[in-house]
Amino acid sequence: MSGKLHIAVLMGGWSAEREVSLMSGNGVADALESLGHRVSRVDMTRDVAIKLAELKPDLVFNALHGTPGEDGTVQGTLDLMGLKYTHSGLVTSVIAIDKQLTKQALVPHGIPMPGGRMVRSEELYERDPLPRPYVLKPVNEGSSVGVAIVTAEGNYGDPIACDAKGPWQEFDDLLAEPFIRGRELTTAVLGDQALGVTELKPKSGFYDYDAKYTDGLTEHVFPADIPEEVADACKRIALDAHRLLGCKGCSRSDFRWDDSQGADGLFLLEVNTQPGMTPLSLVPEQARHLGISYAELVQRIVDEALA
Repeated sequence: MSGKLHIAVLMGGWSAEREVSLMSGNGVADALESLGHRVSRVDMTRDVAIKLAELKPDLVFNALHGTPGEDGTVQGTLDLMGLKYTHSGLVTSVIAIDKQLTKQALVPHGIPMPGGRMVRSEELYERDPLPRPYVLKPVNEGSSVGVAIVTAEGNYGDPIACDAKGPWQEFDDLLAEPFIRGRELTTAVLGDQALGVTELKPKSGFYDYDAKYTDGLTEHVFPADIPEEVADACKRIALDAHRLLGCKGCSRSDFRWDDSQGADGLFLLEVNTQPGMTPLSLVPEQARHLGISYAELVQRIVDEALA
């Protein structure tokens, strides 16, 4: 274990995931204090560089979610300031937050990901970009923010009505992908180890932002009750994606699995470079099942940032 450090925990910010980031950040800060580190809690604002220059921490623990903490902006700032920080660096963050860039980086290496294409939101009011059912999502938001599943019998209209509530009202460009029927799986990677596979069973609808962060809305099944070959494939793909993208610390890969197709029905949806660290979050939960306490998980992320 590294010695006692002065660690600035960066949290909050102004993304759609602010409240979750505050929960993650305070959890991390409490754990670091329990380990004997000196902690400065920093709520991300536009003058964050001034705050950090005054604090002069040994390390910045990045507990931000979404932009600007997950998209390379903060990473570039910290690089310019010469500060060490946890999780992935600038280039990895830029690629991984953009679902289309992630495909371009991973699919040529044999990582299975859904097809699809970028579409201008106003085009949706004229015709469907893909046969229904299909999924529309912002290209660079996390936590299932702004995801819509367009089905033949859905209530968005055919074609989609411009006054129907959906991500087309918030974003100019969206990623359209075929809808993969089946089950939601996720695998955390810590350092060079894939921790396991959790199946996410939302009590209603699908695994959206509310289901992720509201206690009792989603059942987490760990280890997932799936064939061994599918579990092995999840872990292998998550680890390969982590390495190919150059992720550091921990990441979390989210999958859809069409259980009528065996391992061939497994598709990687995205890689999260700043996975949640809240009490409901999946990375701490998978680590706990393997005997890694929350504080030990936090320390391991710190150690890799300093390595």
